[in-house]
Amino acid sequence: MMHNLDRRSFLGTLLAASTVTALHAADQEGTSSTTEMLAAVRQNETIYRAREIATDILKPSPKELEHGLELHANSLVFDTYGFAPRADVDGDALRSAAEAGASDIEMQDLREEMTMTRYVTNEGERAEFVQAWQASGVTCIFQNAGEESQAPLTLLKRLARFTYATDMMRDFMAKAVTPDDIVAAKEQGRRCLYLTGNGVPLTQQWVSVEDELRYLSVFFQLGIRMMHLTYQRRNMIGDGCAESSNAGLSDFGRSVVAAMNKVGVIVDIAHSGWQTSLEAAQLSQRPMVASHSTCTALHHHIRSKPDEVIKAIADSGGLIGICCVPRFLGGSGDIAALLDHIDHVVKTFGVDHVGIGTDVSYTSRNYAAESKKVPKAPKSRADWRSLWPADPFKETPEGQQSIAWTNWPMFTVGLVQRGYSDDDIQKIIGGNMLRVARAALA
Repeated sequence: MMHNLDRRSFLGTLLAASTVTALHAADQEGTSSTTEMLAAVRQNETIYRAREIATDILKPSPKELEHGLELHANSLVFDTYGFAPRADVDGDALRSAAEAGASDIEMQDLREEMTMTRYVTNEGERAEFVQAWQASGVTCIFQNAGEESQAPLTLLKRLARFTYATDMMRDFMAKAVTPDDIVAAKEQGRRCLYLTGNGVPLTQQWVSVEDELRYLSVFFQLGIRMMHLTYQRRNMIGDGCAESSNAGLSDFGRSVVAAMNKVGVIVDIAHSGWQTSLEAAQLSQRPMVASHSTCTALHHHIRSKPDEVIKAIADSGGLIGICCVPRFLGGSGDIAALLDHIDHVVKTFGVDHVGIGTDVSYTSRNYAAESKKVPKAPKSRADWRSLWPADPFKETPEGQQSIAWTNWPMFTVGLVQRGYSDDDIQKIIGGNMLRVARAALA
């Protein structure tokens, strides 16, 4: 590994060289998106450090870096599943709530609301929020906008938060409701969120199939465009990825897939068991996805998908989004491992069936300090959703930082290094997800 000074000098040299190209592009095309990305990196030590680590791993030539950054800035970049940058919390307000006897659920809701909306009202947090977006070069995030549940009231909470955030920041970040809105956001130099719920809303009265699914269209009308069938555990739709039984879709689950196809909501099996995933892909009449997953052929993990499942997803016209979670990627658990999984999908199933669904977020640099003000909660039992097999994989800070959300431009640089054409890179970093989104609403 390079000495820190050498590494910093190396990155500084490459960034300086790329600035020349960026300025030229700005003069020629009337856009400053590349220089905007570079400026955001330089202004934030956390973002710069992550970029440093990724650069050290990839070691791109100045030409590769320049081309990758320019291509990234000029492309529609669509994160197939992720999170908008997260704000800090108001530690004093949380401490006061805890001292007043707030329940665990109330504390969780308060903390979540702050991280998901505080950049709307806090000037400093807003500035860092914008900075992280600019550094990433991302146009649209398929935003996690629903807590892991099937209860409509629970699912409404995150949906409300991101609706509020996009309503209040329309000059910078819009809520997209059609793929055309995403294209327009890119053309206008804005960012946008396309919303996904982490569960299918059910009445849970079990009167009839139709009664159970009547909230599907309600959430579609509210802007939800993708939903998980299951989340780790078994539900009435099918088995989640953490169930050892691997029983597949239920009869009701088959009705759910058909209803999602009809309404226009993309079927997402990222957290579903392998048999559930396979059957859903074979049943779906529209392209469906594993929005943030990895390839079992490269690393066996319950959140990965075997080739049989990926083939069924590809046969539906859909895609698998490769995520930025080291323990799911295996191997080096870094940006090189991310690119290895993309390579596997492209070589085995074709370039039209892979995207990048980071499943990670940038978090405000003030978050840790503010959180220290809050009394520690007593030890609690493991969440139901988190009951899954022990995972011995050892993550490293360097691996995690190399695939930080703000390092999206380096993913494009890595694809340039590996010999992908510009057209194919644009499919991987956004075009494929845009195509699937269009097909869902066709």
